[in-house]
Amino acid sequence: MLRQRVITALVLLAILLPALFAATPTPFIALSLVLIAAAAWEWARLNGVQGAGALATGALCALLCAGLWWGGAVARPLPLLWIGAALAWVLGGGWLLSRGVAGWPRLPRALRWTIGVLALLVAWLAMAQARRIGVNFLLSVLVLVWAADIFAYFFGRALGGKLTGGRKLAPGISPGKSWEGVWGGMLGVLLVAAGWVWLDGTYATGTASLYTRLYQAGVPLMVLGLLFLAAMSVVGDLFESLVKRSAGVKDSSRLLPGHGGVLDRIDALLPTLPLAMMLVTLGQGSA
Repeated sequence: MLRQRVITALVLLAILLPALFAATPTPFIALSLVLIAAAAWEWARLNGVQGAGALATGALCALLCAGLWWGGAVARPLPLLWIGAALAWVLGGGWLLSRGVAGWPRLPRALRWTIGVLALLVAWLAMAQARRIGVNFLLSVLVLVWAADIFAYFFGRALGGKLTGGRKLAPGISPGKSWEGVWGGMLGVLLVAAGWVWLDGTYATGTASLYTRLYQAGVPLMVLGLLFLAAMSVVGDLFESLVKRSAGVKDSSRLLPGHGGVLDRIDALLPTLPLAMMLVTLGQGSA
């Protein structure tokens, strides 16, 4: 399994890195469109749409993304969309998680399908705009999610349940997650942010990172914004876990051998990308 995971990771890096660091955003935006279409296919299957219907969902998602791109949405400021996404994730995400695994299949299948497709579309658009802003900016958002996940893992293993008397974060959805892990993930994000702001200021890396943009609005706002994003990355992770548990599967698919599916890799990014765009848009005018 470890060998398979390593091979898959190396292949993904060989594809992603040249696209990410290309001279123009186009290769990465196009590649991310393909990945989002694959995630839409997985989403359909997780919610009872199989075969041709799942393939059609992936194709539709790709066409919608391409239409937004062709229509100029990638280059256009979209503050109202990001605010709407924030409200949907904070209020809607909280409501869905509070209903638990049993509550998800009670929603009409068409509504469940629509929720996923819209979430993927908005996340793709945010990713495309982030890459258009600059590689440093997009990487800073991606690393925020990775740092929250990595620090949460190690803090959870070391301290899970020791500070809360064994109380879990969401035992009915993801039994392995602890409050200590969440707090550790938030601490990790703040540490990464401090280092990144210093690097931006010391080496003048061109386009400012998410952290530097928030720092320019003031340290208190930066801290609050980063804690908010770290918390919402957990919401995205839990949301996908809820859907998978409802479907009775461990992974969203087997598209990425050793890693599961595309959704398994981007679940925490679904809320984080549009909310990061919201914060920088509101903090500094249109990004």
